[in-house]
Amino acid sequence: MSRHIKPRMKMVTSQLISRGITDEKVLKAMEKIPRHLFVDEGLHDQAYADNPLPIGERQTISQPYIVALMTEALELTGHEKVLEIGTGSGYQAAILAELADRVFSIERIASLADRARKVLDSLGYYNVLIRVGDGTYGWKEESPFDVIIVTAGAPHVPKTLFDQLTVGGRLIVPTGDRHTQKLLKLTRTSNELDKAETKDLGGCRFVNLIGEYGWKG
Repeated sequence: MSRHIKPRMKMVTSQLISRGITDEKVLKAMEKIPRHLFVDEGLHDQAYADNPLPIGERQTISQPYIVALMTEALELTGHEKVLEIGTGSGYQAAILAELADRVFSIERIASLADRARKVLDSLGYYNVLIRVGDGTYGWKEESPFDVIIVTAGAPHVPKTLFDQLTVGGRLIVPTGDRHTQKLLKLTRTSNELDKAETKDLGGCRFVNLIGEYGWKG
C-alpha cells in the first residue's frame, strides 16, 4: 500500500468533509487522485497538507480545500464540457477529468503545461486537452462550455470567458486585487454579464491571472 494513501484519506476527512464539502463524487475523486505526483518529489510529504505548494515559475498548486470548494460549486454531473484557465500542476484538471466528459485547459507557461501533460498521461487522463497561451481569451473555437473554472485571481470577471458559457452554465473565478480576492460563482442567465446570478463563495488568495483581459504582468 502506498504510504500516501493514509495522508490522502486524512486530507479528505479533516480538510474537506469537516469544512462542509458534501459532494460524494468530489470527495471520491480527491481520495483517488495522487496529489503528490503533481508536485516535486521533495514536496511529496507535504502534498496532503492544508496549504498551497510551489510548483515552479512562481506558481502554486492550490490548497486542497479550495480545489474541492471550486469543484463542488461547478455542480458537475459527468457530461460537461469544461474550460479551465490556468493548468498549473494539472491537479485540478485531473479532478475535473474524473467528474466531467471533456476538459480544455489553458496554461500560459509552456514548461508547466508540458509537465502537467506528462503527469495526466501517466494517470490515464486523456480527456484533458492542454493549450499554451493567454487564458483570458478563452478557447473560442471550442465554445460554448458548460462550466468554466479560473484558477488565478482576476481584477474583474473576464467578459470573454462569460461569453463562452452556455446559458445556464457556471463560471467560477476569483476576483479582487493582486493580493486578496473573493471567489465568485456566476450562472449565465442571459447575454449580459451584469445580469448573471452571482454567489460569493468566500475570501481567497490566488496567483495573478496574467493576460489581455486580466493583469498586465
